[in-house]
Amino acid sequence: MKTLYPDISPFHTFFLETGSDHRVYVEQSGNPAGIPAIFLHGGPCSGTKPDHRRFFDPERYRIILMDQRGCGLSEPFGELQGNTTQDLLADMERIRIQLRIEKWLLFGGSWGGTLALLYAQQHPQQVSAMILRGVFLARQADMEWFLGNGVNKIYPERWQILLDNLPNLPDANVLERLVEAIFGADQDAAKHAAQQWQAWSGQVALGNDYLESMEAVSEQMLRQVKMELSYAIHDYFIRENQILENCAGLQSIPTIIIHGRNDLTCPAEAGWRLNQALPQSRYVVLPNAGHIARGEEMIDALVSATDDMAKLLA
Repeated sequence: MKTLYPDISPFHTFFLETGSDHRVYVEQSGNPAGIPAIFLHGGPCSGTKPDHRRFFDPERYRIILMDQRGCGLSEPFGELQGNTTQDLLADMERIRIQLRIEKWLLFGGSWGGTLALLYAQQHPQQVSAMILRGVFLARQADMEWFLGNGVNKIYPERWQILLDNLPNLPDANVLERLVEAIFGADQDAAKHAAQQWQAWSGQVALGNDYLESMEAVSEQMLRQVKMELSYAIHDYFIRENQILENCAGLQSIPTIIIHGRNDLTCPAEAGWRLNQALPQSRYVVLPNAGHIARGEEMIDALVSATDDMAKLLA
């Protein structure tokens, strides 16, 4: 059973200037002469963490982490203007060019995997390989599962608490009610709705490991939720089923898809559909894993994937 590699520190950090108000935090660690790999975090609203460097062998990989616009150490935090999927993909390409990388491996989970696939579809010649965890295809069916008629049947109590704390808008769906509450003028109501949204998301992602936080919602937490909902209400700034319909140009890219059977945030159907669209890919289903990149089974699979790709790309 493989574990994370030891802690390492970056050898280079900088802020990518985007030509707008956004400045994107980027770091490099590992071997400067190693296989370039970029880690794409989920959300869209979270950020990178030191442990994200540890999925890669630091002797074999040149490890690149970026905090997407408005996330982590990127500035300004929580800014929604000029913050779309297309902006993030353009930032990735700017980073690749600035770092003089010809090709790089894309490593992404959940929303990070979505970005990886969209980038690869725009720039297939610049992608050496992909490792995708907890596939999120950003389809209407995926949103319906999470915020409609799906996982609410697994956690009906938590779902009802969320509904009870949203404005009652005739003919509005749950996402529209969330947006109304969280972007509304009443800051107390916005923070209360954000707290219940985070509780719902945490329960679905963590299952029995979820522990409800009594911590008050900070302004930073509210901005994170606003960013997440901004992407969701705009259908993640892509066309319906865009990812699966544009996989033809990815057939030559070595790809490993890893999905937890117990993933209730992004059910395994999405990983299976992607594997059908990318028949050259290796599809790994973990019988005891869920959505997040933790636990022995998931960590073993992810580290094994980067090790296997290192051998392939050497």
